Amino acid sequence: MPRPSREEALYLGDLTLLSATAFLWVKAFHIVSVICWFAALFYLPRLFVYHAMSNDEISVERFKVMERKLYRGISTPSMVATLVLGFWLLSFSPQAYLSGGWLHAKLFLVALLVAYHFYSGHLLKQFRDNKNTHSHVFYRWFNEFPVLILIAVVILVVVRPF
Repeated sequence: MPRPSREEALYLGDLTLLSATAFLWVKAFHIVSVICWFAALFYLPRLFVYHAMSNDEISVERFKVMERKLYRGISTPSMVATLVLGFWLLSFSPQAYLSGGWLHAKLFLVALLVAYHFYSGHLLKQFRDNKNTHSHVFYRWFNEFPVLILIAVVILVVVRPF
């Protein structure tokens, strides 16, 4: 049976072996959902780039379908799973986790990412209604925001600088 790492054991404290195993399963699925969410967050703005560059009706309609399916079918469910599983992880030892400043910073960045997700949904609706006002260059820059958040979150979680 897998056991938590030494660092995790410090945070988990006196949990039973069964609880510690449950923690590891929740953590594994949290990581999977984060990967799925980021994949969608990286790809959706890329679709916006190509959509903004499209002039023919067939391409425009194809991008509308792709964007909608990605946002509703992958991005939003992955975000929900990430948040639910993340808060579930916190529930295993809230005092220990919330005492670390790194977690407060991470949660702030996650809140920014949720706002980015919903703003992407707003942009998707603008494309759907043929009311996009941004150029492909805007979307190329817009696409970089989740990369910066990802780098910061990984550093916070792995290094725990404060």
